[in-house]
Amino acid sequence: MSDDKNKNETETPETAENLAETLAAEPAGQGEARDAAGPDAAAGPDAAMLEAEIAELKDRLLRVSAEMENTRKRAERDKADATRYAAANFARDMLQVADNLRRAIGTLKDDERAAAAESVKAMVEGVEMTERQLLSIFERHGIREITPQPGERFDPNLHEAMFEVPGTEHPAGTVVHVLEGGYMIGERLLRAARVGVAKAEGAATGGNVDTTA
Repeated sequence: MSDDKNKNETETPETAENLAETLAAEPAGQGEARDAAGPDAAAGPDAAMLEAEIAELKDRLLRVSAEMENTRKRAERDKADATRYAAANFARDMLQVADNLRRAIGTLKDDERAAAAESVKAMVEGVEMTERQLLSIFERHGIREITPQPGERFDPNLHEAMFEVPGTEHPAGTVVHVLEGGYMIGERLLRAARVGVAKAEGAATGGNVDTTA
């Protein structure tokens, strides 16, 4: 046993000396870096996963925010359209009143008695004033007239051809006669103008209206 004790006492200084030499041979700062990075180095993969999850959550948040903004804008647009076009059916019915006023004016002006009877002239002025007031109310509510003038090109988006007129001074496919005026409400067609269109020379009777722009 004394031999083992002596052996340990002999080897201990050599082991301590070897450890000291190993630490001395290690590059400066490597030990401190290893100690500082020890816990984090093991957690490296977990940190990368957390960063990926955070990036995904941010992307989802941005998408949800964009969708909510689009939904809000659509709701505002639908509300504005509902307010603007809510009275479309009522306005369409009121167009008949405007038509009757215009017909009355035309009849009174064409009456041979209009030149002699002051009462008829006063009636004409009163009806014309009523028509102007009605059109002013229409405009205030976003309704405007789009009645074409004779000679204007027929527009299938705004006009409805009721018949063709042969042998006119106007080019084929242009408006010759207006039966009823057309109207828009906002950006929508409330009623197409009903018109007669100049017929192309040599076209067969009863053929389709030439609406080529």
